[in-house]
Amino acid sequence: MSREAALMVVMAVAVALLVLAAIGWWRRSRRDRGLMPPVGRIPEGALERDRFRVLYVATTRADEPLERLAIRGMGFRAAAELIITERGVALHLAGEQPLFFSRPRLVAVDQSTVAIDRVVERDGLVRLIWRISDDTVVDTYLRPQDSSARALADALGAFITPTGADA
Repeated sequence: MSREAALMVVMAVAVALLVLAAIGWWRRSRRDRGLMPPVGRIPEGALERDRFRVLYVATTRADEPLERLAIRGMGFRAAAELIITERGVALHLAGEQPLFFSRPRLVAVDQSTVAIDRVVERDGLVRLIWRISDDTVVDTYLRPQDSSARALADALGAFITPTGADA
């Protein structure tokens, strides 16, 4: 096989892989189009408890860290700022609308090592478990930038009650 023919084969395979990836993402987006992110700002008068710089890694189905959800505005990794208030948690992803998770939406928090496309040191990710709808629970994975995952998990854990309701 000539060099040119080999190059054409490699290019054809690369294009085919890109097309398959685009089709896969399109199908995933269609599947998840009914899942609406909690777009909103921090309520007026809410007192800030803590603030963290984080890397938003992914949002997945509950207890399925390798099943990324294509939720509008939450489909890709991004630098973010997480703000804990007494009324809920705000997440500001770079280039996206601000998100606000009210206290009743929040279910639990723990630490993790693996999420889709990200493996870190033991317990290096924080998994925020929340309700995207009345009957659907999802996991959002965050990697703290200026503090430890334990510090972020503890700050969120002190705020989230086991039932997700106010104490």
